[in-house]
Amino acid sequence: MNLHTGFVEGARLSTCCHFDDRESDEINLLVIHNISLPPNQFGGPYIDQFFGGELNPQEHPFFEEIADIKVSSHLLIRRTGEVVQYVPLNKRAWHAGVSSFQGREKCNDFSIGIELEGADEIPYEEDQYQALAKITMLLLKAYPKMSQDRITGHSDIAPGRKTDPGPAFDWEYYRSLLAR
Repeated sequence: MNLHTGFVEGARLSTCCHFDDRESDEINLLVIHNISLPPNQFGGPYIDQFFGGELNPQEHPFFEEIADIKVSSHLLIRRTGEVVQYVPLNKRAWHAGVSSFQGREKCNDFSIGIELEGADEIPYEEDQYQALAKITMLLLKAYPKMSQDRITGHSDIAPGRKTDPGPAFDWEYYRSLLAR
């Protein structure tokens, strides 16, 4: 797995229309999220459809609430460890929303967002941790201003508004993988 021109080699590319140009080339933060569509259900095409602006609100009652929301992430790691890329790393994905890290607001401007297919209270899969660790190591090499102390959860940059990646995410285990 190598980074090449803003893309993760080996990742499946999926269409996404919810991104724009960054205001700065400085990328120095990694934000970890979770997503499941419908909530607490895994697999299926719905995450791709959501980030691609093609989610059909008639397919599930929850989709009626979110179908018009314009969000995205750079990457998704499915339960199987499959990596899906929606937005080139050098572009601004719309994953953090109203956010702040160490006093700096608008985290989308300087971060990369990685979604894990999951839910706050459901344990993540080993394949996801392995893929996340590999990608993280690539990002740390590619972006010298990003460091292990600049890896955070969505809940940490949007407290009170977001809860992901949730208590089921094993930060200690993830950091142990990075230390290897």
